[in-house]
Amino acid sequence: MFLEQIENPNDIKKIDRADYGALAEEIRQFLIEKISVTGGHLGSNLGAVELTMALHLALNLPEDKIVWDVGHQSYTHKLLTGRKDGFDCLRQFHGMSGFPKRKESNYDAFDTGHSSTSISAGLGLVKARDLKGEKNTIVSVIGDGSLTGGMAYEALNNAAELETNFIIILNDNNMSISENVGGMSKYLNNIRTANGYLDLKEGVYNALLGTKRGDTLINRIRRAKSSFKQLVIPGMFYEDMGITYLGPVDGHDVENLTRLIQEAKRVKGPVMIHALTQKGKGYGPAERHPARFHGAEPFDIETGIPSHPRTVANYTDIFSTVMCKLGQRDERIVAITAAMPDGTGLKRFRNMYPDRFFDVGIAEEHAVTFAAGLAAGGMKPIVAVYSSFLQRAYDQILHDVCIQNLPVVFAIDRAGLVGSDGETHQGIFDFTYLSGIPNMHICAPKNKWELSDMLKFAVALDAPIAIRYPRGNAYAGLKEYRAPIALGRAEWIYREKDIALFAVGSMVKTGEAVRDLLKEKGLFVSLINARFVKPIDEEAVLEACKTHHLIVSLEENVATGGFGEKVLDCMSRNGCDNRYLNISIPDAYVEHGNVELLKQEIGIDAASITDRILKMEQNGKAQ
Repeated sequence: MFLEQIENPNDIKKIDRADYGALAEEIRQFLIEKISVTGGHLGSNLGAVELTMALHLALNLPEDKIVWDVGHQSYTHKLLTGRKDGFDCLRQFHGMSGFPKRKESNYDAFDTGHSSTSISAGLGLVKARDLKGEKNTIVSVIGDGSLTGGMAYEALNNAAELETNFIIILNDNNMSISENVGGMSKYLNNIRTANGYLDLKEGVYNALLGTKRGDTLINRIRRAKSSFKQLVIPGMFYEDMGITYLGPVDGHDVENLTRLIQEAKRVKGPVMIHALTQKGKGYGPAERHPARFHGAEPFDIETGIPSHPRTVANYTDIFSTVMCKLGQRDERIVAITAAMPDGTGLKRFRNMYPDRFFDVGIAEEHAVTFAAGLAAGGMKPIVAVYSSFLQRAYDQILHDVCIQNLPVVFAIDRAGLVGSDGETHQGIFDFTYLSGIPNMHICAPKNKWELSDMLKFAVALDAPIAIRYPRGNAYAGLKEYRAPIALGRAEWIYREKDIALFAVGSMVKTGEAVRDLLKEKGLFVSLINARFVKPIDEEAVLEACKTHHLIVSLEENVATGGFGEKVLDCMSRNGCDNRYLNISIPDAYVEHGNVELLKQEIGIDAASITDRILKMEQNGKAQ
């Protein structure tokens, strides 16, 4: 009933105060119903409903700006800015993104998808505002998980120097409210943000600046205040940095939050409002199992059980099983994750070997250098991480691991196209950003058995190595092809003539389908499982060039810096004049959508690849 009254941005301001609770309940029911069909980030959004309502009530959007850290908690924001109809195609191809997108709405101030960026981005918007002489309000919302990222602290340190307004909201969904601290904090917050207090503070500050000893007196007053606040305010870490701290406060109290935000707008300097929220609030299964409903597949609302439960093991499951076996065989093996024990499959390893499991929080840079230290100390660290998240640690991989040639294993999950999360999560750059680093080795398995073999090979290698594997069901085909893993050696699966398909990782399955289609046309086709992207098997490439007129490389990575460029370089250096076709992802950001549909759009599905090969064959005959 109340949600129907919100058709355009700022319509929430027409809702009566007494109806805020009912509106929040309607929003939650709307999100549960829609996400149960499309899938999406449910738990974080259910926990941020009232917080988002308060922001929209206290601010004047789009003149004022909200920067959402990670952005997966922005569904209510989208709902309150007139995008209700977009939820029917949430995270679907050409549909509404699950993250803030500037190209989608001018109410989305900054594109976010990765963690710990909102304070830096907000600070940039603040400085741009001040340089242009504008007076709008900038708010950065950051979660307690994102605050474990080092970039957030770099930004806080920089923000502390501000003499202008900037609001940071800490959305903390992992703590309970302490009545004593909360009550005293609320009392102090009321005093420190009241109009009379702020006016008096500004008057004293300005008056003292005009005296000879003004600076000294100001500093003494600040130190005296800090000594008292240290006893009663839990946010003194931020206060000591020069950031006014307000909280902790109930993140589900719309009216109090609205008032606090309005009052924080008057403070000349950075302000942090610490709001305590409950992840999954209002939906029993999500409250009981918040991790399961972080990124949920379509589910049954009554039970919370996935509508299409998985019956086939995925690559993460295979990694999980092999890790436990490796840990049992070798006590030097340790596992590291950056806040993703469930997502990367390390939960079982953690339960079996808690002393050898390390979750460092959202801190990939630290995770990699920490792993380097473990390796230097004689351990065998395995860093399990999503492909797009490992990008954050490029410098650490290069400087701390590879320069020293330390035996760190990078288990890179979600490599290639991942689908519904879109541009910020597609793992399509890892071949490129890793292969230019000396001492790094890169491989990719064709099926679930090869992932197991590669992990065993990797932990025995006395050098850095990355194993990249895709999201989704683990391929069970080609089981009979299981030649031993050897560094930089490819595997010939089918050896014929005319056309040679060099496929990497997930594209071996696609290559098998392409070969079947080409065989129907009467063509002779070899299929080679490349296995290694660095070093590539140059002998296999040159051997193929002797008996095949067309060489085709297949990879689920962008073209620039990928496997195909290495194949072409090998051919060029050795004077091979064979025709060549590079099947890869265009050098572009790939939007959200079903993976199979995205492959068709990009042209890396079996049918599209076959068509391109047949056209090359026809053109070759015409010549």
